[in-house]
Order: sequence, then structure tokens, then C-alpha cells
Amino acid sequence: MTRTDQPTATSTGTRTGPRREVLISGASIAGPALAFWLTRYGYAVTVVEKAGAPRGGGYPIDVRGTALDVLERMGVLPQLRDAHIDLRRLTFRDGDGTEVASLHPHAVTGGVAGRDLEVRRGDLTDALHTAVRDDVEFLFNDSIDTLDQTVHGVDVTFHGGGSRTFDMVVGADGTHSRTREMLFGPEERFHRYLGYCFAVFTMRNTFGLSHETVVWNTPGRAAALYAVGEDDRVHAFLNFAQPEPPMDAFRDPEAQRDLVARVFADAGWEVPGMLAALRDADDLFFDGVSQIRMPRWSRGRVALVGDAAYAPSFLTGQGTSLALVGAYMLAGCLADRDHIAGFAAYERDTREFVRVNQELVGQGGATLFPTTARDLERRDDRLRGLSAIPVPEERPAHSALALPTFTPRT
Repeated sequence: MTRTDQPTATSTGTRTGPRREVLISGASIAGPALAFWLTRYGYAVTVVEKAGAPRGGGYPIDVRGTALDVLERMGVLPQLRDAHIDLRRLTFRDGDGTEVASLHPHAVTGGVAGRDLEVRRGDLTDALHTAVRDDVEFLFNDSIDTLDQTVHGVDVTFHGGGSRTFDMVVGADGTHSRTREMLFGPEERFHRYLGYCFAVFTMRNTFGLSHETVVWNTPGRAAALYAVGEDDRVHAFLNFAQPEPPMDAFRDPEAQRDLVARVFADAGWEVPGMLAALRDADDLFFDGVSQIRMPRWSRGRVALVGDAAYAPSFLTGQGTSLALVGAYMLAGCLADRDHIAGFAAYERDTREFVRVNQELVGQGGATLFPTTARDLERRDDRLRGLSAIPVPEERPAHSALALPTFTPRT
């Protein structure tokens, strides 16, 4: 277990009486964002993370709409603007590699040029960690082993040994949240599988790609090469329709490679080279395309935020944005309330924003992954039309929540 220094007093530390202590499980995006705001409302925050350090790397992520306002209020938006990837072209190709359409990415994503943000995941996690590391206690190489709620708090034992008591615990530990499982039961109760699996990894950029994505499709299969800049590496993406989730493959990297290789065995274009790179990739990430939908996000003194509570799937492009907005809202709702009233306000004021963004999933799937020849033909006809029209305005769901201003209790 690796600890950082104990947190220092915050600028809003005018509370009378002892500071309430909160444990957050997960140091990716929702966790540090929540920690940032809670410390400003006078809480003493500890973040536990099973990795040995903030996780860098990872595929690029989008931040849109209301979530940009969160980053602006945190003071980290200017540095992230400097790290903006600026994807300039999105090209679709058919089964034999022939170009179908080449257009600005915002014509498909519903983004707004000059406002939306696209950054490497590691750039965002680094900015969030830097913003909170002086005020928050981090426990790396560790995780929660058990939770026991009492009338006075939550007794926590850690996998690395030791135990502590906190006033509240928040699970920000992703789609496959261990905190959620301990609190609400097996993931299957809340997991909404959407009928696809995907593999993401990096490989050499031998294609001359720069600031662009190329997507190849046949019915039920897609392959993409994503060049975030002029780097010598690209992000490779292989997605395929799979009626039932391959549960055995989720736990076995070699089974994942074998499954992807079988599905794409007869594929053309650049796919054979992608499969060869997949075999040697040391950064493979494989999962099902799914959402988490829950009737409630808290129980007692324990709550969930981000993907642990409401993963929308990458088909919406809103996973990071929901994590940032959810963290802001949860912390704000706890600024001047106890956990009972605060958790209730969090759900009341945030759930509609989550709902409308999760509903974007149908639009993303229809554009990127048509499963029949007829659907693919219709999609391609729409794309050819898009290349001739202006970039659209931002989708209303992205800014469906106006951020309130919260006042801490003193």
C-alpha cells in the first residue's frame, strides 16, 4: 500500500467541529473529481486505488456540454485545452476498403467545434490528480476488502491490511464496481448488455494517419484506426456483434484474442495486420458494450458515482462527461446536508441528465455498428449526405443540466 501525505486544510476549512471523513474507491476520473469538490466543502477525503499510481495512457476520451463547465470551475480547462487532440477527419470504408464518406467528426458525434474537448485519458487523469494531491490522502496499491455500516459510520477493512471508520464511502470504481457488488449484489442485476464486444490496443502507425480516424465496416463488424496526432502509434479498435456476452473470455486475455481472431478471420482492408498486432499487444483492453442502470445509487452511508452507478457505454460518447458532472453534483448535494438528504438530492437532481445521455446509445450504435447489410447500406447513404451539410449544433443531452452553485455549511 502506497500513501501520499496526509491532506492539508482546505481554503474553505471554516467548519465548526470535526471534519467529516469520506473514503472514495477509485482514482480514475469520477473519484478525483469528487475528491476535489468535497475538500472544498470541508471534508477530509481519502482515495483508495488498486493501481500503483494514477493511470496514464488509455484511448482518447471526449468531454462535452455541462462537463466542460465542471472542468472550468475546477480551473483545469486551460491546460486540457492545450492537450486537445483536434481530430480533423473521420473516414468510413466498406468491406473491400473503398471510401464511403470522409467528413468532420462533429457531423457524426454531435459535437461543437471549438468547444468540445478530446484528450488522451492520461492527460485528464493527470490533471485531476494534480489538482487534488495536496489536499487528499491517496492509498495506492490497495482496495476495499469489507464494508460494515453502523449508525455512526462505515467500518472499512483494506485488502492490504488495517481498518478505519469513515462517515461515508463512495464507489467510483467503474463499470465492474466492487463497491457496488458489496452494496447491492451481483453486477448482473444492473448490467444491460448491448450486444457487442470490443477490443482496443495500440500498434505501429504504418498507415500515414494523423489527427484522424478510419472506420471499416461489414455487417456486425467494425475495425478502426485512430491517430491522435502525428505519433508513431495508433489506437486500434475491433468491434463485433455478439448476441450473448462471452463470460469466459472476459476473464482470459488469450481467449479474448482467439475470439476476436475468429470473428475477423476473413476480413479484408487492414484487419489482418491489426489481428497480428493484437497477438503481441501488451495493452489490450477487451470488454462488452454495456450500460449500468440502477433504481438507486446509494444505500445508507455508501453511494456510487460515474460508471459504477450509470455507465452509459462508449456508444454515447458521454461516459467521462457523466462522471465529471455526477461527481460535481454529489459533492455539491453534500455541501450543506447530511448523507441521507445529500444522497437523496444527488439522485433527484442528476438522474434526468443521466437518463437522457444514456438514451443516446441507440444513435451511436446505428452509426458505428450496423448489424445487417440493409442497415449498413442505409447508414452509408446517410453518411454520404452528411458530407454536404454544415456541422450540426451540440446535441441537447450534452448540456441538459445547468450546473447549480453550492454553498458549503460552516
